[in-house]
Amino acid sequence: MTIAFLFIALFVLLFLSVPIAISLGLSGALTILLFSQDSIRSLAIKLFETSEHYTLLAIPFFLLSGAFMTSGGVARRLIDFANACVGHFRGGLPIASVMACVLFAALSGSSPATVAAVGSVVIAGMVRSGYTQSFATGIVCNAGTLGILIPPSIVMVVYGAATETSVGKLFMAGVVPGLMLGLLLMIAIYIIARIKKMPALPRVPLKETLVLARKSFWGLMLIVIILGGIYTGMFTPTEAAAVAAVYAAFVALVVYRDISWRECPKVILEAAKLSIVLMFIIANAMLFAHVLTTEQIPQAITAWVVDQQFSPIAFLLVVNIILLVAGSFMEPSAIILILAPILFPIAMQLGIDPVHLGIIMVVNMEIGMLTPPTGLNLFVASAVTGQPLTAVIRASSPWLLLLISFLMLITYVPFISLGLPELLGM
Repeated sequence: MTIAFLFIALFVLLFLSVPIAISLGLSGALTILLFSQDSIRSLAIKLFETSEHYTLLAIPFFLLSGAFMTSGGVARRLIDFANACVGHFRGGLPIASVMACVLFAALSGSSPATVAAVGSVVIAGMVRSGYTQSFATGIVCNAGTLGILIPPSIVMVVYGAATETSVGKLFMAGVVPGLMLGLLLMIAIYIIARIKKMPALPRVPLKETLVLARKSFWGLMLIVIILGGIYTGMFTPTEAAAVAAVYAAFVALVVYRDISWRECPKVILEAAKLSIVLMFIIANAMLFAHVLTTEQIPQAITAWVVDQQFSPIAFLLVVNIILLVAGSFMEPSAIILILAPILFPIAMQLGIDPVHLGIIMVVNMEIGMLTPPTGLNLFVASAVTGQPLTAVIRASSPWLLLLISFLMLITYVPFISLGLPELLGM
């Protein structure tokens, strides 16, 4: 009865268009009031504990870093560098757009930020070069999902906090899958470009390519600082986020000077607004997860799954289906915080690596950002291009088959995710 009330209350509130954060907190509070022996004061304590969670401190810092990188000319320089590297292939401009998304994903930690930063520059450029707006939008919308798979990733930070899994190990586990997905998208574009005889850009001379590489150097160094610092033990992922924020501000204000000191408070305010919204959702999702744990719901479900003797293969298939459905209706961080406490103990019981499970969940969240009605990347792409949401959905849909095939590969070949962390001895 308690389980039924908790989830029915949540979905009724969501159906009534109550904001997701309030729906999560209110359904949890009502369940404790009506059914639980736990005190309502435990909710206040849990909210306070959330604000003290050291790992979650990385989120506002990564958002601030992304805000400086997005507001400055870092994205434009990365796009110019990507065009110089691969633009001369047939379909080179779309391939360069994917490469730019890969590079910017390694700076921002956010898929919507990647779509906004790269899409605002490359979509119009592709249309001017003879590509259809639908094709250009679909590519950037899908490639933008790499923002949460290639480290640093805000969603990985949330998963690490929810399951007490090493965020540094999760970051390293996301490198190979992220690069692989970027490569798969580039190969698919190249094949389509060859079939449809799409245009290629003129080859950029080596000297000019080196000049563009030098111009984008300061942005690319942020990747080295974050991942190098974490791997060498120089700082934790949370400290890496703080270093990234300071470095991004230095690059935007002092090196490139794309942002004036007068504009600095505006950039910080935008990052603060995003942080507040996201942290409010996370805090209420943690309340919801607290009710789940208090009522022994994960333990009961784990015992039932073990009794049914599900194999790891069958369990992971069910996990993917649940996450794909949830991703269509909810924000990624909320899904992680609600479902991770339920799925994590079962996965441990079945011998599934927690880092592998984390990467599977992140890839599912990527697909969720492209599926209506709440796909974040769809709304951002619609705002960037001025196209109606239905047109953006049609543009991105053909690429979903590739992402779902990639999800199956990641799910059942754990070495793709775990190979690099094991090689590095993590």
